[in-house]
Amino acid sequence: MEFAGALRQAIKASGLTLERIRHRLGRRGLAVSVATLSYWQRGRSRPRSRTVVLALEEILQVPPGALAELLDDPAPPGAAVRGAGARAGRTAGRPGAEARDLWPDPERHAWLVGQLDRSGDHRLERLGIHDVYRLDEARRSWTLSVRTVLRAADDDIDRVVCVHHVGDGDPAGGGTGDGPAALADVRYGRPGRIRAEGGLMAFELVFDRVLSAGDTAVVEYELGTAGRPPSDSYERRFPHPVHDYVAIIQFAGDRLPARCYGFTAESSAAARQRLGELWIGTSGSANLAAGAVRRGIVGIEWEWH
Repeated sequence: MEFAGALRQAIKASGLTLERIRHRLGRRGLAVSVATLSYWQRGRSRPRSRTVVLALEEILQVPPGALAELLDDPAPPGAAVRGAGARAGRTAGRPGAEARDLWPDPERHAWLVGQLDRSGDHRLERLGIHDVYRLDEARRSWTLSVRTVLRAADDDIDRVVCVHHVGDGDPAGGGTGDGPAALADVRYGRPGRIRAEGGLMAFELVFDRVLSAGDTAVVEYELGTAGRPPSDSYERRFPHPVHDYVAIIQFAGDRLPARCYGFTAESSAAARQRLGELWIGTSGSANLAAGAVRRGIVGIEWEWH
């Protein structure tokens, strides 16, 4: 309620109507309804996009951080998570982690996603993300299967934008890698625009129906590339909070890593913080489960010798 009270006072002091605030946010490419603004100032819900809150601070002419810092309360611990996964939920995305800092090249990331329709991104609640990363026996290719569960916090949302770091070359072709990354097997929706350059790949996933507030959507897709030796880790970047995250690393063949660990990081440039060793089972896989991840990076790394 601290945030709601501060927002309510800032709106009153600005003399702006909710419609004018909505209009000014729209001019910045941020779609927020009048009803949502009303919910925020009454404490019925809270913004899920830090970008929107920073824009509100400028529009309402309040000091930087006056609103955003009120959203940086500790995240609740995830339910039914243990060991490294539980610590991942608590340590990833501490206050101060910015979405642009999650990527090796923030300017390239901003340029790529700026070409896509992100108007619904901050109005979607991430209920769950499940990743399965498969590494071939020769360690020369990989595939990633993703399932994302979303819930609309507002009306008229028809897509979500996904971004992945797929390598150090150019996945759109023209880079130094032997094989470009590709989006395939999209289920429960269809691909929209796809942009890729410099090891980053961003794309829209269009839902099979337009969502209204409270509606849920499940989308699944696969990414893969061939001919590029992957690094000895897999990581997921979280620009938005996620209630439930599961990562599975599947190693093909009889040769398995000597050790496997979970880790978190505040940003792409920050040092990794190991969470603990993960068991590699008879199936040749290791997994990490985390709840209530706010912002930051969560991943799995392994050692071959």
